[in-house]
Amino acid sequence: MVTQRNRDLLVHAGQLGLLFVMALLGLIDVAGGLVTGPLGPLGVLSAIATAVVWLPRHRQDSTRLPKVALVLALCSLLLTFAVAAVGGTDGSFGTAEALGLLGVLFVVCRRGHPHWAVGSAVATVAAVGLLPMRGGFTYQYIIGGLVLALAAAVSIGGGVYLRTVESGRQRAVNLVRAEQRAEFARDLHDFIAHHVTGIVVQAQGARYIAEEDPKRVLLALEQIENAGAETMASMRRMVGVLRDPQARPDAPLAPIAGVLEMTTLVDQFSAAGGPLARLHIDGDVHGLPVEVSTSAYRVAMEALTNIRQHAPDARVADVWVRRTPEWLLVRVANDGAPPRTATPRDRPGYGLVGLTERVRAVGGRITAGPGIEGGWVVDAALPLGG
Repeated sequence: MVTQRNRDLLVHAGQLGLLFVMALLGLIDVAGGLVTGPLGPLGVLSAIATAVVWLPRHRQDSTRLPKVALVLALCSLLLTFAVAAVGGTDGSFGTAEALGLLGVLFVVCRRGHPHWAVGSAVATVAAVGLLPMRGGFTYQYIIGGLVLALAAAVSIGGGVYLRTVESGRQRAVNLVRAEQRAEFARDLHDFIAHHVTGIVVQAQGARYIAEEDPKRVLLALEQIENAGAETMASMRRMVGVLRDPQARPDAPLAPIAGVLEMTTLVDQFSAAGGPLARLHIDGDVHGLPVEVSTSAYRVAMEALTNIRQHAPDARVADVWVRRTPEWLLVRVANDGAPPRTATPRDRPGYGLVGLTERVRAVGGRITAGPGIEGGWVVDAALPLGG
């Protein structure tokens, strides 16, 4: 499993590698007579400027990036025409700058705002393709320009491809989050209906016994107060995630399943074949806040589903539920081999994304990774407080 940290390391390694190649090409350019002409030093500065543009980490749909890249491309074009007007460089035309412009083109297509990226990309392609004009108009330089134009097309294709992949992934993540909010809406509906019904029944009972036994009315009022306070506390913790306009309040309603239903979940998992599932409960799990109980159930259900899908060699799946004064801890582990590293052809899974959204919504945290003794472990910590 490739984590965000590993992806960042790969990106930094690629950037360092490209800088190293640009440095080598810069030395070759200098040795080839790039700085001998009157405008040669400007070519060196232009190559350095390209690195300043593509090297930093830009946010997605940045408007500043394509604007800066457009200015850089226009400056490179002006320098090309100026060098060609004075008779060329009589040496290297600036391969380091060409590579840097290709990097700028890739980053613009990958991160730039679409409205500005098109014009910036056109100008950068022109700057790259016409760069060999600084060396002259012989067939070698013409062929070099065509090769650079082809490389520019490849750079554009790579940037657009990665942009499309990330956009599709983000849409899938947003869909999962919307589905989780819809689940919260269903749970909240059932939870409120259950408690409000109890409050109404207790209020009606208190009215009938008021004349016969006033002391029992005080007990009924205390129970109504506790039920109302619990309902309001849970609503405050859950309703925040329902403020997304993409949530689907018209989703079909489903009964709430919580920690007390985990026994049935584990039995059904074992009965379906595959690993033997075992449930271990430490502490009293009655009276848990409904959003905590349902989130714990979802964690166990998703983790067991992943075991069936991704750990076919597992023999045992253990589900631990432990209640402390402040936390409800859930752990699901199996003794199978860790999941293999996903390939681009694999269908991406977003179950953990949905669980993370749900657990964080109640103020908890969740981790997943290889266990110390093998297998795969999912740990969730759900707060019992406000």
